[in-house]
Amino acid sequence: MPRNRSGASVVRSPLDIKSWVQRPPTVAEARLSRCPACGAASCPVGGRIQLHGHGTRERQVYGPAAPGAPPELVTVTARRYRCVPCGAVVIVVPREVQGRRQYTASAIGFALALWGLVLATAAEVRRRVSPARVVGHAAAVGWATLRRWARDVARRRLFPSVPEPGGPPSLRSVAAAAAAALAASADPTTRVLPVEHRAFLGAAHAA
Repeated sequence: MPRNRSGASVVRSPLDIKSWVQRPPTVAEARLSRCPACGAASCPVGGRIQLHGHGTRERQVYGPAAPGAPPELVTVTARRYRCVPCGAVVIVVPREVQGRRQYTASAIGFALALWGLVLATAAEVRRRVSPARVVGHAAAVGWATLRRWARDVARRRLFPSVPEPGGPPSLRSVAAAAAAALAASADPTTRVLPVEHRAFLGAAHAA
């Protein structure tokens, strides 16, 4: 359960970002069944609501809405809650949004697959994943963010549920192993799709 810079817990909803943006969930629809900090029931039978709506907070996230779509910047209105028993503040976001990450989980999985499995250049990955169009010389020929994601995977800070790669890992082999695991976790009906598309879909559900 990641925390944002304010110390609040960030919890991913089952709702996808597209549905969330088209019709943001109400306080009741996004409310968790239990407080993730103390485990108190949010709406105990016969009792008062214990996980109260505590306003909203806007988050900007980057990445394509689909593997073949152009990358974009999307503003998401996250729901905030406060737990009466323990005082914890919880922020509920769409399932693709991760705490302390500007890019969606799907965009990151897609990028790792393009770099690690499709063997696209870092510059090409950036072009397909990042909405930024004005970049410096270093970004025009590479993408430091991509290598940082691979390092975070290796350090178990990103997609910790994916298995570690075997043998002495390079950053590209780490990206390949993570992307393969994400692709394998996508719905079986997507097996006809390219592996980078399946990594995009599987990353939305990965822890």
